[in-house]
Amino acid sequence: MAMTPREVVSRTIRFQGADRIPYALTEACGTDFARVGMDPSPDGRRQNGVDEWGCVWHNIGVSSLGEVKEYPLVDWADWDKLAIPDIRLAERWKGLSGARERAGDKFLMASGISLYERVHFIRGLETTWVAIYTSPAELGRLIDVLVDMNLYAIEQYAKAGADGFMFCDDWGLQNRLMISPESWREIWKPRYARVYQAAHDAGLLTLLHSCGDITAILDDLIEVGLDVIQMDQQENMGLETLGRRFAGRITFWCPVDIQETMVRGSTQEIRQYCRMLVSTLGRPTGGIIVKWYGDPAAVGHKQEAIDAMCDEFLKISREHELVEPGPTGQANTRK
Repeated sequence: MAMTPREVVSRTIRFQGADRIPYALTEACGTDFARVGMDPSPDGRRQNGVDEWGCVWHNIGVSSLGEVKEYPLVDWADWDKLAIPDIRLAERWKGLSGARERAGDKFLMASGISLYERVHFIRGLETTWVAIYTSPAELGRLIDVLVDMNLYAIEQYAKAGADGFMFCDDWGLQNRLMISPESWREIWKPRYARVYQAAHDAGLLTLLHSCGDITAILDDLIEVGLDVIQMDQQENMGLETLGRRFAGRITFWCPVDIQETMVRGSTQEIRQYCRMLVSTLGRPTGGIIVKWYGDPAAVGHKQEAIDAMCDEFLKISREHELVEPGPTGQANTRK
């Protein structure tokens, strides 16, 4: 009897062996995931307008998201004026009622609140970097507000029957981390650990979207309990490097590299990359989930490239043979 999508995703993440490779592809190709979130979300990103924190967003291109152009907390002296959203607002959680039933047999993904991106939406990117050295206590206070919001959200999602908890924090430039790894470990690492521990205690798997070169902290994220890293780029870090250092220790959730092969490659090269991605980052018992990039116009993806990627991923998923984990249980060496 075939596994349900929920079982396929969960067993893949846990390196327990699934009967195919899980995916989140175009509407025509299908997905193993359902989603639930707060509405409104304190981490909602806009095209234009002002969000709950007072961040002013503007969209100047074809992307589905805008950028923050005016920040509500450039000066720590304005802390008492900052509009901190009420995470316990009943309206936010109405959508959780019946979420598990609506998801059916799919893996139910819950959305959290970023611990870095939301900070620099509120403060400004360069101002956030400066605060690492000039006002770490105040910076930590702001991050802790976001941590506490996530802890409350985890409680609500667990009650609603969610399977996973995810938020987005792009930490990397093209060739290195945005801040020093030492600063990340000192300020952010213990806060990620609190969130991921709470999620695991509540029975939720943990997922993080982070692009750019994040190899300097990926060991740390694994250490503090990250189960899945969703990265849209691999070639800037080196696919072989990612496979050699991290495969089998964390599950990768990836499309074909969105800035290189998906833009410049032929359809044949895209198909070849699909197979190389799965074989390099995955293991027989799990460790790889495949996807498409949901804002193709923003990164210049042609429809023929998208079709080739999705078609090849589906072929690979169907070809996958179920491999049960060994007698020691999960193949994930961290667990």
